[in-house]
Amino acid sequence: MIEPDTKNWTWVLERPCPECGFDSRQVGGEDVPALLRENTAAWRPVLERADVRERPAPDVWSPLEYACHVRDAFRIFDGRLRLMLAEDSPSFPDWDQDATAVAERYGEQDPHRVADELEEAGETLAARFAAVSGAQWERTGDRSDGSRFTVESIARYFVHDPVHHLHDVER
Repeated sequence: MIEPDTKNWTWVLERPCPECGFDSRQVGGEDVPALLRENTAAWRPVLERADVRERPAPDVWSPLEYACHVRDAFRIFDGRLRLMLAEDSPSFPDWDQDATAVAERYGEQDPHRVADELEEAGETLAARFAAVSGAQWERTGDRSDGSRFTVESIARYFVHDPVHHLHDVER
């Protein structure tokens, strides 16, 4: 059984991640589209591995499960970015990533289809961030836990997630 992740990862905006080494302070919002595209391209070889469905431990997702999560995170954050660009200080709908993993049966999905969907979702989000300009970077949105983001800070916050999970499956 996977223990639900209840950590507030917003600290990645203030210091490097001790696990994957990513330092969002070294990244500007305009850097995020290229980082997302680079990360997205790295997932297909992971999804072609013979061990793609194997969990390294009972309480650690398999590479396939991580890839499904990254695909869905791309989709969720694309929705959040669209809200931030269209509305003044929207509140983001909650997303329970762990419930989604169970409900969508991540470990049983087709790795080839997941690779295609992950690439599509990653490119959609990268293109949406690439289209942001000027004062749009300062538009805000709020998570239900009270965390407030600008478009720029949510870009830097979010890009850590797929980078970190690629690190998880490459260890």
